[in-house]
Amino acid sequence: MKATLSAQIHDFINYLSVEKGLAQNSLLAYESDLKKYADFLDDKKIGSFKHVTRNHVTQFLFHEKQRKQEASSIARALVAVKLLHRFLVKEGQLSEDITSVLEAPKLWKHLPSFLTRKEMETILAAPNIRTEMGLRDRAILELLYATGLRVSELVGLKTQDLNLESGFLKCSGKGDKERIVPLGRIAKDFVLRYLNKVRGQNGKTDQLFLGSKRAQRLSRQAVWQMIRRYAKQAGIKKKITPHTFRHSFATHLLEGGADLRVVQELLGHADISTTQIYTHVSRDHLKSVHQRFHPRP
Repeated sequence: MKATLSAQIHDFINYLSVEKGLAQNSLLAYESDLKKYADFLDDKKIGSFKHVTRNHVTQFLFHEKQRKQEASSIARALVAVKLLHRFLVKEGQLSEDITSVLEAPKLWKHLPSFLTRKEMETILAAPNIRTEMGLRDRAILELLYATGLRVSELVGLKTQDLNLESGFLKCSGKGDKERIVPLGRIAKDFVLRYLNKVRGQNGKTDQLFLGSKRAQRLSRQAVWQMIRRYAKQAGIKKKITPHTFRHSFATHLLEGGADLRVVQELLGHADISTTQIYTHVSRDHLKSVHQRFHPRP
C-alpha cells in the first residue's frame, strides 16, 4: 500500500534535486518529513495521495504535536506536505491541491544567541596550539568567526577554495550557490599555519580540514563536539553550536557599523529579511550600553 506513496515522494525529491537544485541537507529534511507523512497515511490505510483530504493533513499535524514535536518542526513538515501536493497537481497526478488553504502555525521569532566579544576571545584562545589537533581546531574556530560560514560549508571546503594571497575563500552555500568571503588577517595566519604544520601535502584528499585520521573528512558532528568541548573549557555557560559563531559574526559586524546589505552578502542570505533579525540583536545591545553608561538611563 505504501509503495505508491513512497514512489511519488521519490519523484518529488528528484524534482527538488534536479530542477530546483536544493542542497543535500534540505533534500534529506524534506524526505524525512514526508516519510513521517507517508507512515501516518499508511496507518490510516490510505495508499494514494488521491484519497487524502484536508482532514487527514490536519490529523497528521496534530499527530506530530502529540509526539511533542516543536512548532518549528511541525511548520517545516507542513511546508513539505504542501510542496508535495502542489508538485503532484502540477504533474497531473492530482486534480486538486487540498493543502492550498492550510497555513503553517504562527511561530515566535527567536533572537539568535551569540557570544560577546570577550566570550569569543576566550573560546578562540582555548585550543592548545602547541599540538597538531589544537592548531587545527584554532584554525577552524578562527575561520568560523572570521567568515560566518555554516558548518556544512566549512567541512565542505577544499584546499583549492582558498586564496590566501588575496585573503579570500570560495564556498558553496544553500542550493549550491557560490559566494566569495574575505578571511581576515588572523584567520588567514592560523589557516596557513595549519596547512604548513599539520595538514601538509596530503595527496589522498583535497578536503581542507581533516579528521584525526588525516585522510578522513572532518564531519559536522565532530566540529559541534569540538566547539562544545572548548566552550566548557572556556567556562562559557551558554548553549553553543557552530551556528553561534555565525550569529556572533553577523552581530559583531552590525555593532561595528557594517551595512546590512554587506552582511547579507557575506552570510549568503537570499532574502534580506533573514538578515534583519540581527538588527534586533544589535538594537538590544545599543539599548543595554545606553542604560549602562548614560547618567540618566
